[in-house]
This record gives sequence, structure tokens and C-alpha cells, in this order.
Amino acid sequence: QVQLVESGGGLVQAGGSLRLSCAVSGRTFSNYDVAWFRRPPGKEREFVEAINSSGSRTRYADSVKGRFTISRDNAKNTVYLQMNTLKPEDTAVYYCAAAVGGYLSGSYDYWGQGTQVTVSS
Repeated sequence: QVQLVESGGGLVQAGGSLRLSCAVSGRTFSNYDVAWFRRPPGKEREFVEAINSSGSRTRYADSVKGRFTISRDNAKNTVYLQMNTLKPEDTAVYYCAAAVGGYLSGSYDYWGQGTQVTVSS
């Protein structure tokens, strides 16, 4: 079993920055690909960014290109999402998810409980 706990969400003004963290425990963290998803109010969950198990490859949604950066520290069992130049449309509950092979398949087995990000205009 893998447990994921997100932190770092909050209220920020448009143009500001936040860094989300996802602490992973329970299995060998370095075997798992990790991704961030978000669910805006009243909308479906959507993909944000993903990073492979070694941290050598990343992919992102067009909506966050150039603004958000995913990274991981395998020594700390943690994945980060640095969010810059935030916009009101980035308001959502942000979730991290993990899976072996998730980076290629797009399918993730383990999910955190989510952290709220609210961007005011």
C-alpha cells in the first residue's frame, strides 16, 4: 500500500506563487511515477503534470506550460509542484497520484486526499 499526503495549498492573489508537496510512504518511492491532477469547482478532474520515477522526464498540460514545474526528491520521498504566475482559473483541489508505470500509461493507482488552492483576482 502507498500513502500520499499533499500539503502547501492555500489562498493566493493572481500572479503569485505556491509550492505544493506530496509526501509518499509505504513502498519504494523511487519505483513510482507521480503526477499532479486538479479538480476545478464544478468541473471534472484534469491532468496537470507528471514525472517519471527517476525524475528524468516530465510532461505537463498546455494550460500550465511555462508556469508550473514538477520535481521530486527521492531521498525525501517527496514530489513538488512549483506554481508560478497563478491565475484565478488555477483554483482547484490539487491531488497527487502514484503508480508504477503511470507516466506512460496515464493510469494511477494511489491518490492523496487533495489540497485546496484558491487564486483571487
